[in-house]
Amino acid sequence: MMQTLAVEGYRSISSLVLGLERLTVVTGANGTGKSNLYRSLQLLADCGQGRMISSLARSGGLGSVRFAGEGPQPSPVSLRLGFASDSIGYAIDIGLPQVGDSMFRHDPEIKQEHIFAGDVLRPATTLLERRRGLVKADGVRLQQNMPAWQSVLDEQAGNESVPEAGAVRRELRSWRFHDAFRTDANAPARRPQVATRSFRLDDDGANLAAVLQTTIENGGEAEIALAAVHHAFKGSTLEIQGDASGLVAGLRQSGLARVMTAGELSDGTLQFLLLVAALTSVESPGLLVLNEPERSLHSSLMPALARLITQTSERTQTIVVTHHADLTRLLGGASVELRKSAARTTVAGREGRLDQPVWAWPKR
Repeated sequence: MMQTLAVEGYRSISSLVLGLERLTVVTGANGTGKSNLYRSLQLLADCGQGRMISSLARSGGLGSVRFAGEGPQPSPVSLRLGFASDSIGYAIDIGLPQVGDSMFRHDPEIKQEHIFAGDVLRPATTLLERRRGLVKADGVRLQQNMPAWQSVLDEQAGNESVPEAGAVRRELRSWRFHDAFRTDANAPARRPQVATRSFRLDDDGANLAAVLQTTIENGGEAEIALAAVHHAFKGSTLEIQGDASGLVAGLRQSGLARVMTAGELSDGTLQFLLLVAALTSVESPGLLVLNEPERSLHSSLMPALARLITQTSERTQTIVVTHHADLTRLLGGASVELRKSAARTTVAGREGRLDQPVWAWPKR
């Protein structure tokens, strides 16, 4: 389980270290930095996919995501992301490129990466370190001229002498993010889908019916999924219709002579079914991050949604980013309220560094 998340130099986040529980609820008013925290988590996960630099480039480069608040700016310019779990931690430092004549001279560079044991990076806990192009483990040089756009998580993942690189990559790749699902008239989830077993929900929700049917046939969280629908829609039952050529999700509702398929459901109802599929799928992520899951849902669905998320957190560590007061209250768990002070995202109730979890960044 992830114990600590650290972000420095990302848009409104000058420096933020959060302690995490099985279920952590991040709240705050609009504009306090909730979305920035969510996106920085996605960027950290991109390190495990080998697409950190390209993700930054698509966001407009380091200049568009660097800390934008007033007052003292970090020097040198850097974006630093890290986490520590029960057994292993990772920290990455991205900065501006050195001057050169490359057509890609505006791409940011990976300046440092560290993999460490325990909850805090120290010389004694360092398992692997990368400083610019030099990579070392236990004082032994592994690589000398690593390109600035390559991560040790890719370059060293198959090196049996440093299995920690592969372990961190697997951890980051297991994280799953769910933002607003498409529920418009042309949403993929409204159309019949190919009937093939699906163990996790696609980002666009296209395999909704297949994921739900896979969960039902494989047991596991099927009882939770069916109960969530029954609880949310007053006795309605989930039904998957179709044959080997295609499947479509639907609801059998009291008083109606036929099943209402996904193409006929309201946006809110479809949104809830997508959340059910995401949270009860057979493949369980290492970390599940939900950004405003209450979007499009009526307030009457908050108890059912809170119950579903709470049950999910018992098997999967979950972070919920929301500004919905009722959902926050119903979820309980560890609550982190973000505020903005002098254009900087802060945590309510923390007056200084001693009020936050222990974390150490490597020096350049």
